[in-house]
Amino acid sequence: MRPLHSQIRAVLGPTNTGKTYLAVERMLGQMSGMIGFPLRLLARENYDRIVARVGLSAVALITGEEKILPPNPRYFICTVESMPMDRTVDFMAIDEIQLCADPERGHIFTDRLLHARGRFETMFLGSDSMAGLIRHLIPDAVIESRPRLSTLSYAGAQKLNRLKRRSAVVAFSVDQVYELAEAIRQQRGGTAVVLGALSPRTRNAQVEMYQAGEVDYLVATDAIGMGLNMDVDHVAFAQLSKFDGARRRPLTPPEIGQIAGRAGRHMNNGTFGITNNVKPPDEEVLRRVEEHDYHPVRQIYWRNRSLDFASPRRLYASLNVHPQQEELTRARDASDQVVLAALMRDEGILARAGSRDRVQLLWDVCQVPDFRKVMPDHHATLIGHIFTYLVDKDGRLPADWVSDQIERLDRIDGDIDTLTARLAHIRTWTYITHRVDWITSAADWQARTRQIEDALSDALHQRLTDRFVDKRAAVLGRSKGAEGADLLSAVTKKDEVVVEGHVVGHIEGLSFKPHDAADRREAKALLAAAHRALGEDAPRRVKALEQSPDQDFGMTPEGRITWRGRVIARPDKGDSLLSPRAVLLSNSLTDTNLTERARIRVQNFLDAFMLRRLKPLLAPDIDPHSLDAAARGLLYQLRENLGALTRKQAADTLGALSKSAQASLTKIGLRFGRDWIYLAGLMDIKAVRARAILWSAWSGSPVPEIPNSSSPSLPRDRVSDPIWPMLGYTPLGPIALRLDRWEQLTAKLRHHPRKTPFLGDGKFCAQIGLPEKDPALAGVMRALGFKPAPLKEGTQDALADPPAFVPATRNRNALRKSIKPETPSAKTQKPQRPVTVRPNPDSPFAILKGLVSRK
Repeated sequence: MRPLHSQIRAVLGPTNTGKTYLAVERMLGQMSGMIGFPLRLLARENYDRIVARVGLSAVALITGEEKILPPNPRYFICTVESMPMDRTVDFMAIDEIQLCADPERGHIFTDRLLHARGRFETMFLGSDSMAGLIRHLIPDAVIESRPRLSTLSYAGAQKLNRLKRRSAVVAFSVDQVYELAEAIRQQRGGTAVVLGALSPRTRNAQVEMYQAGEVDYLVATDAIGMGLNMDVDHVAFAQLSKFDGARRRPLTPPEIGQIAGRAGRHMNNGTFGITNNVKPPDEEVLRRVEEHDYHPVRQIYWRNRSLDFASPRRLYASLNVHPQQEELTRARDASDQVVLAALMRDEGILARAGSRDRVQLLWDVCQVPDFRKVMPDHHATLIGHIFTYLVDKDGRLPADWVSDQIERLDRIDGDIDTLTARLAHIRTWTYITHRVDWITSAADWQARTRQIEDALSDALHQRLTDRFVDKRAAVLGRSKGAEGADLLSAVTKKDEVVVEGHVVGHIEGLSFKPHDAADRREAKALLAAAHRALGEDAPRRVKALEQSPDQDFGMTPEGRITWRGRVIARPDKGDSLLSPRAVLLSNSLTDTNLTERARIRVQNFLDAFMLRRLKPLLAPDIDPHSLDAAARGLLYQLRENLGALTRKQAADTLGALSKSAQASLTKIGLRFGRDWIYLAGLMDIKAVRARAILWSAWSGSPVPEIPNSSSPSLPRDRVSDPIWPMLGYTPLGPIALRLDRWEQLTAKLRHHPRKTPFLGDGKFCAQIGLPEKDPALAGVMRALGFKPAPLKEGTQDALADPPAFVPATRNRNALRKSIKPETPSAKTQKPQRPVTVRPNPDSPFAILKGLVSRK
């Protein structure tokens, strides 16, 4: 990617500082963006979250094994290796930038550090230890340090059977992980298992089992060090050394801190310690981990990106070029380079790589990842077959060979190790099938490999669960109480209501949705136990509602208030048109105090929502005391009519309005048109919807359907005519036209030469929000006092040219009078609930009126 002039920020700090959240928010604030994550699992997790906010069509997912590419995505969520570096985006971010110092993958992160740039903003996320090096390599980068949201402290040594619940135990070999998991199963009932060799689907299933509370322990390798956000309170190290691919060495303080940092989330503090008779770390190491005080990174790994494809040997030589800066050190030979070296010993491969294009193809094939982690020569054999077939078979792999390689992996029998090996094989083939230029019917093979991977992942999850979780049989018939009094029940963190291990329903927002029961007696017992769990969970749920930020709430186009995506309330008629009252919908809260607390929180959101959408109306940036009486009266009239008045309605007030007051009102967006007085800040679609919701709550009518765009016009039959001005529109023939467009249109028509036909061309139609040559155009012009112009002589089709219109009357004054807002007939108006505020019967004016009437 060509470096662009953009703001470069390095947001650095320990785990649990909100760095990723910040990057996502910054990206979504731009028109386009790309984030590179260190793991496929982390990329997928953030892809799902972003899709939930902006929709499937706006987001692409690109990893080695998975590609979801809508036609015109705005945002790209990728693994760092798979980032399309030739695409220009407004925002660019790289997560875990400290991996520049990783011996295996560091050169890729270094390449992104030096060359990946967004058009307007570039952000690097990672450890504080990278601050000095980034400052040196990128002098114009702004370094921002973020503190951890919670504390992390050392808790000492504990035996496995004394570890507190919600603990993760960490080891660095598969055998050690299985041994620890078996011990925890025997002593504490069961554990989830997370290994780097597991597929993302299996890892997710194991983590979900832990998150749901089905088990309280997790045994894992350092695979949990990045990307897995779990409710872990304590991390216990069963080993403090690891094999890094070259030698066994002690863990560094940053590595300990990265893994231990999984303990505690958000504002919850976490602890870490040792177990399994491990010797404790030095006091200095513990201090550094607790204080997140790590030695700065002095050197990072680099590999030449200017490759020479003249021949395989020159390609290999260009990969071995040394960097010119002392802060950069040449990366150890990565797997793709090792495979290239192995293939260069094959004369058949060298003979086929006789041109630049063939050498480029050879390098592309060498980058197929080896998820199997077999010996390099074994992987090179597969790569050699792929390259040979691509050269000899016109750039495509033979379908029968691909089928034989893939279909033999479609088996779910065998033990944990067998299934793990098959998963590694199919993941390699998943990557290959995403090279659509190599595979015939690539989409079909992608679906097939995904199907096999999912089946193997599910089978492996079941084997791990069967081996390391001792599930107690939940027999509902054991209940002694007829009403389920002695059934164990609870609400899980996934909002599932569980009775004796069975999911009997789930909570949506504040409502309980029961599942079907086998029979009436069972249903009665289950529901009784479920409601007991709901009652116990209600304070926690209401507290979560009260503490939720406004971002967790939303308003549907139908005028329903949501919390975490679930409908929980609606606006109802309040004390005035501008003050709707929040009303909770059907819910499982039985305590009136809790119900009112929940309603008050929703009311606060509703008030803030309306203030955001309708600020020019509800809280204009003007001191009311600086205005004269006429100006304050005009603002009052506007509030009563949701931001729009005809000149006739405001005639008395306008006559008394001073020029200085009018100028002050103009500054806050009030527009004084020839026919309408309106607030320009309420013309956008969000404000129109908010006004529609206010009108609906006050009148008791359904919220009119408003499209998701700031359309200049809407079909007139959406609501009755008197309501349109309250939404910022005025009826005009078959449509309702936005007030600002009305003023522009009528001014144009009034000043149009009377003897010159007015053309309803594409530009004019766009101005009033109609497609070109729309039949409704004639009705609009008729309502304005115009009629179709006579066809030119010899013209057969009126639609062949832009339709022309002429005044329906020769009288200029009559024409001007016709170009006015329509006043709907009282006979045609549908009965509406009044939209004016009812007077207070206890006010002095009401009492005075009563005395006068008695006289």
